[in-house]
Amino acid sequence: MAKSKVYRLGDLQLKIMKLLWQRADSEAAVAEVHQALSGEGEWAYTTIATMLRKMEARGLVRHRLHDRKFLYRPAVRAEEVTRKISTHFIDRLFEGSLGDMIAHLLTTRQISREELVRLETLIAERKKKL
Repeated sequence: MAKSKVYRLGDLQLKIMKLLWQRADSEAAVAEVHQALSGEGEWAYTTIATMLRKMEARGLVRHRLHDRKFLYRPAVRAEEVTRKISTHFIDRLFEGSLGDMIAHLLTTRQISREELVRLETLIAERKKKL
């Protein structure tokens, strides 16, 4: 059985992917990515350009040339990356036990009443499907 690819994204890579996923047209030039992330760190334009090239080599983004600019877009969907990262995380830290993960989070993090109600609703909906 082939092993499923796990996306390992650093902080900057994740910020870039989130930016591209959130854009209505899902494309951005290096300058646009640099400008959008300017409030979140001190990254140079060349750092962003290099990171996008590395991300393209890993199959995370693609580009096309338009008016002498590379326009980057996501090559993977947010849902796919989220699913694979979270599955890998649960498997490694909690030996695949979603219950153990939830118990850990409920005992180690602050949670609002609204979040608890949301979790209860999600659990109730899932129970109906069983």
